[in-house]
Amino acid sequence: MNPTQFLKEAVAELRQSTWLTREQAIDSTKAVLILVALMSLYVAGVDYVLSIFVGAFLGH
Repeated sequence: MNPTQFLKEAVAELRQSTWLTREQAIDSTKAVLILVALMSLYVAGVDYVLSIFVGAFLGH
């Protein structure tokens, strides 16, 4: 397959795709940011608790 044919087919496939509306994209981005923030807090909390246990175990 030559590159020109590939690009034509790729563009044709992209035109068949359904794209999110601006509002849907913003809402999805907000949901991802909230989830990332919550997971970061969870990992930070687990890290803090484990560092306390490891510190107590090692006598620090």
